[in-house]
Amino acid sequence: MKKINLKGLSRDELDGFIAGIGEKSFRASQIWSWIYVKGMTSFESMTNISKALRVRFDRMAFISSLRLIEKNSSPISGTRKFLWELEDGFCVESVYIPEKKRRTVCISSQVGCGLGCRFCATAKVGFVRNLLPHEIVDQVISVTRDVDEKPTNIVVMGMGEPLLNYENVLKALVIMNNAEGIGIGHRKITLSTAGIVPQLHRYTEEGHPFKLAISLNGTTDAQRSRLMPINRKYPLRDLLQTAREYTRRRRKRLTFEYVLLKGVNDTPADAQRLLQLLKGIPCKVNLIGYNQARGSYKRPDEEHILGFAESIRYLCAPVTLRLSRGDDIDGACGQLMATHKNTRVD
Repeated sequence: MKKINLKGLSRDELDGFIAGIGEKSFRASQIWSWIYVKGMTSFESMTNISKALRVRFDRMAFISSLRLIEKNSSPISGTRKFLWELEDGFCVESVYIPEKKRRTVCISSQVGCGLGCRFCATAKVGFVRNLLPHEIVDQVISVTRDVDEKPTNIVVMGMGEPLLNYENVLKALVIMNNAEGIGIGHRKITLSTAGIVPQLHRYTEEGHPFKLAISLNGTTDAQRSRLMPINRKYPLRDLLQTAREYTRRRRKRLTFEYVLLKGVNDTPADAQRLLQLLKGIPCKVNLIGYNQARGSYKRPDEEHILGFAESIRYLCAPVTLRLSRGDDIDGACGQLMATHKNTRVD
């Protein structure tokens, strides 16, 4: 009999497992709490369950856990970057970002990424495979255990394109959101995408409550296609129409992320085009100064970044400058790579 991994089961699936083996329903609540509140990975630790039942569970099931390979801490910001080994030997990275009262965990959704964005280190790995729900959830559990503090926010902005691993990512987010477990409110969970239009339509149709961010980074199709090849398949017109549909139907504001690259997409003309592109879309804009990621691009100086931000203040939407945290340990936006034991699939 093949053992079942209880971490990564939805609450309904765990209830079904317990019912299927003839145990009382409250056992599911006990196990759920041990896994997601206390972070336990063995049945032996579940002291409110009889020893005989723990032995029975151990014969039928197991609770997976990521293996920590490396941890780097920034002496400047307190940011911590974690390199995790998965059960098959591949690796992903997660980042813990403390900032005032916020404790954000940035998690990965794929081993590598196949989108080939020119400014992102993960693109150099290429696509290896999708992460399973338990591997996504376990990043949050494992980081929480290490820092000994519950996160306030979750951002799916690490390695990979979340909407190309749609079912697994959404299942993991629902698990994280469950009030009886990790209990991160849906307003504190953000899913970031490069703009996979069919999945954005699906996300809108299904009415998921989690916040949505779109990585824009270009103000013309030619420019964005050079930076983000996915734009050749889903150009700006289609992407922005989908964004408008999302805000209209879901009555929610979304976030546009814009990485500023010196001399590439940071000109006054870009600022004016950005104003026109986002006009009428309920949104906010996160401006991100490029973090050096072993590429040929450069970060604009701070005065130029501030000037660009000032140029789009007329957008009638909040414009924020996202400070780089963890760039000294290659843990900032666009720097995750996790090359340890990862092999590109062509």
